[in-house]
Amino acid sequence: MDRSFSLVTWSFLVSALPQGAIGSQNGPGLPDLVFHLHSPLGVVLMSTLILGLLSLAIYSLSRSDVYYDPLYAVFAVFAFTSVVDLLIALQEDGYMAGFMAFYTKEGEPYLRTAHGVFICYWDGIVHYLLYLAMTGAIRKRKSYRNLGLYWLGSFIMSILVFLPGNILGKYSSEIRPTFFLTIPFLLVPCWAGLRVFNQTQVPTCCTPNMVEEDQRKGLLRRPVDLALIIYLIFAAFFTLFRGLVVLDCPMDACFVYIYQYEPYLRDPVTYPKVQLCAPQMLVNMFYVLPFYGLAIYALIFPGCSWLPDWALVFAGAIGQAQFSHMGASMHLRTPFTYRVPEDAWASFFVCNLLYALGPHLLAFRCLWRPAFFLRPPPGPPAHHEKQH
Repeated sequence: MDRSFSLVTWSFLVSALPQGAIGSQNGPGLPDLVFHLHSPLGVVLMSTLILGLLSLAIYSLSRSDVYYDPLYAVFAVFAFTSVVDLLIALQEDGYMAGFMAFYTKEGEPYLRTAHGVFICYWDGIVHYLLYLAMTGAIRKRKSYRNLGLYWLGSFIMSILVFLPGNILGKYSSEIRPTFFLTIPFLLVPCWAGLRVFNQTQVPTCCTPNMVEEDQRKGLLRRPVDLALIIYLIFAAFFTLFRGLVVLDCPMDACFVYIYQYEPYLRDPVTYPKVQLCAPQMLVNMFYVLPFYGLAIYALIFPGCSWLPDWALVFAGAIGQAQFSHMGASMHLRTPFTYRVPEDAWASFFVCNLLYALGPHLLAFRCLWRPAFFLRPPPGPPAHHEKQH
């Protein structure tokens, strides 16, 4: 996650030192300094210093781009942390050894969970590519609004799931002071989201005649929209059903599902439950489920110009959530009793993959032919013939 910047460069320094150097007590020097900065307060201070130096370097090297759009600096810093998250995920899966061990042990031990590993993979691959694309668009003075909306949904979903899971799950007793460095990363998406939403939309090639013609078509003459509505109805029921499952609904269907198809929902790390039903806020049921209902309305009645933007936001959010959930359900770090049973792999992947792909298809449909969602053009003025 982007919040992982807190111990990044510091872990590089520690991993580069010779064995036994940190514990050395023979006089002052770098080993002594490292030893004292091993305290939580020292790590926080060093992390803040490194963050400031990195931001200053980005500002000095790309001053014109930062003046043009301050989000250039944000995306550049986040791109660095995405690479770090990819290194963390590779280390936890055994592809690297010891490079980020200090960070995951002393900084954020909850990243060593299966859910934490897949959040790092998503951030290190998908978010990293988005950051590169958006910074490149800023340098070329091009619009990145659609990419920014997708990133915003993905980033916010990861924050909404991961932070409450850390506080409420079994790792709540291992929260370090560096955890509170995530507070700025809660504020940045709000500011970035406002800037992205306020950007001018890319003009469409839809003429008033095309808009009027598309909006006159009934639902039966729009088979793609009809298929999306049917999908959204099933997805809404699936969201509600899984919410009832993690709420320990006594229905037989819920009992069978949680034990035979998705036992990961019972994992005490709390992330799967947070993803579907967090204490204080039911993420999917309070946000995704109402969005599905509103999207159905927008696919039936023309002129809902808000749908293309919010479809991108929710596509990013659900894509990130499903990737982490599906990967963690199968990962070796998940206890065997909570993994998906082998005889349920096919149904598990089909259901969850469709649940992830549907919002992306909805977003693609909105961008592909947006005429139906544009506000209808004003009608021509009435022409009255003279009476003789």
